[in-house]
Amino acid sequence: MAWVILVLSGVLEAVWATALGASNGFKKVVPTIVFVAGMALSMVGLAFAMKEIPVGTAYAVWVGIGASLTVIVAILRKQEAASVARVALVLGLVACVVGLKVVS
Repeated sequence: MAWVILVLSGVLEAVWATALGASNGFKKVVPTIVFVAGMALSMVGLAFAMKEIPVGTAYAVWVGIGASLTVIVAILRKQEAASVARVALVLGLVACVVGLKVVS
């Protein structure tokens, strides 16, 4: 169950990071609310997951999921350019996250 919570928390990291960008310096109310709620829920989930998963592994997986999804969302929304190198590096992050799960 800890791994499910950790993955969901990683997804929420991407949600709050994307909302932070959309908040325009906290000037837009809805993205700001999504940012605060997403960040709080993401941190709580990470804390719960760390009860069973070692801190280093949990944090690396959480960051990897959040970073990968944030880049993917930005590419899909045409906010960042998609390049072969960028896609390869994101796939590398995903491979590292999967690898940490396999060896844990």
